[in-house]
Amino acid sequence: MKILVACANGSGTSLMLSMTVKKAMKTLGLKITNMHHTSISEGKSSATMYDVVFTSPTFVHLFKGAQEKGVHVIPIQNVMSEQEVIEGLKNAKLA
Repeated sequence: MKILVACANGSGTSLMLSMTVKKAMKTLGLKITNMHHTSISEGKSSATMYDVVFTSPTFVHLFKGAQEKGVHVIPIQNVMSEQEVIEGLKNAKLA
């Protein structure tokens, strides 16, 4: 699964969330083929190259175009919550 993690600036929050996503994927036994964390501005333009985008609920609307092309956009409130990531993947029927 190709995963993009996007936050406002593409450094702190997206890095922490990407580590949480890695843990959740391992817990679920799902394979990550490519993972990248980035800023919202870069993420909007590259989102269609990924299967899943994790981002703050505040930014979900910015990925509408990617969603229309089949990309799953999963909002995450607590970047440290492995359970929230797992629930997001399950709700998207990816786990």
